[in-house]
Amino acid sequence: MFGVGMPELLVILVVALLVLGPKKLPEIARSLGRGMAEFRRASNEFTRTLSASLDEPPPAPPAKSAGDAKSAVEPDAVRKERDDE
Repeated sequence: MFGVGMPELLVILVVALLVLGPKKLPEIARSLGRGMAEFRRASNEFTRTLSASLDEPPPAPPAKSAGDAKSAVEPDAVRKERDDE
């Protein structure tokens, strides 16, 4: 993962221990692990939702009647004037 071997990982842990201290390091590692787990869950949920939406057939277009076609073409101003009368 990321091309980090055991020697590099040990150096990173030693530097983190020196910078953060022995009391803070487990707390930081725990919160980092929780954040990564939450990100993984959200990523999996997004993938499931996306694949489910791609698997669904597209909805059928609604049937149009003559009145619907006329109201779709008629401008709003004309429709408003007609409704006011």
